[in-house]
Amino acid sequence: MLILSRKVDEKVVIGDDIKISIIEIRGDQVRIGIDAPKKVKVFRQEVYDAIKAENKAALKSAVVIPHVDFKKIN
Repeated sequence: MLILSRKVDEKVVIGDDIKISIIEIRGDQVRIGIDAPKKVKVFRQEVYDAIKAENKAALKSAVVIPHVDFKKIN
């Protein structure tokens, strides 16, 4: 893990097209701005974890339809 120190209005660049800006520091909270292409999904960790859990639960409850080879039936 890379650990950086930044001040308000300073940025971190990831690759060629993702920029993270420090917007405000107030007490123990930091407001950041993320500029990334629309194809890049950006989530807070807790939201990402919830999405993964929902997807996993959906896979477990999915109905499996067996494959039928109609050539063998005729």
